[in-house]
Amino acid sequence: MSHAFYSDAADKALRDLSPSEQAAVESVRRALEEDPGPEHARGLPDADPQSESYVIELLPEQTGGRGISVLYRYSQDLDSSLVLWIIAGP
Repeated sequence: MSHAFYSDAADKALRDLSPSEQAAVESVRRALEEDPGPEHARGLPDADPQSESYVIELLPEQTGGRGISVLYRYSQDLDSSLVLWIIAGP
């Protein structure tokens, strides 16, 4: 089992979401502990060769509110994910 954490910026953004949006994002964080590279994650360019960056898109139907993008970086060396950004749509 891997670990998944929020960056300071992601933690702050999480607090600005509605309770249903927070629950949807938290479910992504928990899922990353089981599988840090799920099929529905889209890979992003990463400058660090020791890690991989991804985004998971949550639709409004999944959040009970707005569409949300969860951007995270996974490090195999540390066996952990860091949620870098949480971006909520209008």
